[in-house]
Amino acid sequence: MPTAPPTSPATLHFEAIAPESAGMPLYRVVKRALLQAIEGGTWAPGSTLPSETELAAAFGVSIGTLRKAVDELSAEHILVRRQGRGTFVATHSPDRFLFQFFHVERADGLREAPSVELLSFDRVKLDDAQAEALNLRAGDAAFQFENRLALQGRAVILDRLTLPAGLFKGLTEKRLRERPSTLYQLYQSEFGITVVHARERARAAAADRHASRVLGIAAGLPVMQVHRVALTFGDKPVEHRESIINTAHHDYVSLLSRKDGAR
Repeated sequence: MPTAPPTSPATLHFEAIAPESAGMPLYRVVKRALLQAIEGGTWAPGSTLPSETELAAAFGVSIGTLRKAVDELSAEHILVRRQGRGTFVATHSPDRFLFQFFHVERADGLREAPSVELLSFDRVKLDDAQAEALNLRAGDAAFQFENRLALQGRAVILDRLTLPAGLFKGLTEKRLRERPSTLYQLYQSEFGITVVHARERARAAAADRHASRVLGIAAGLPVMQVHRVALTFGDKPVEHRESIINTAHHDYVSLLSRKDGAR
């Protein structure tokens, strides 16, 4: 496996790639090397990659092979192509949050960014379920906070988020309240943690007293409970989130995509 390429085109040098020894198609070997470069900080969020010609020459592959690797990374929102400007490492933005990580919209299809109110912020110890989700040990230190999310002036979601203290050193309530953009942008810009994708599990539940008070609904009312584990590069978990969603006027909507060869 080649090492990550430096950003200067003049110093792009690679050892020959041996896809057979890696046991995967050549473009996936290139994709993995590009991912390692991004994860290792060779290219920071928002930075421009060298041209396809320069990268293909550095890897010793064809433009078509390089382009296929970049296509997959673009589809996964890790890279973004901008017509006439080049290929960039994706950054977290309100638009990306809304269309990749926020799945609640009004029943008539209106989707908009929620207003977020921080309700609490504490330093806690992970319980068994949180520790398992985050691949840590029960009792490890974590930050936990709750947000109330409103849509069209109506409280719709109660989020309880748990973050490993070791990954988010220096996180404070003040930094959360004063962040200029989304949580995932804060993770990326302040802590060097890029959320690439997430795993979610959803089930029907009944609103407990806390959720009923926060969302202004009757205790016992049917709600949707969603558990999310947000993942960075290498599928490393960085956030556990439990969301309670009042679906009386809103739906949970997920866009399904088909991978190569899937039916």
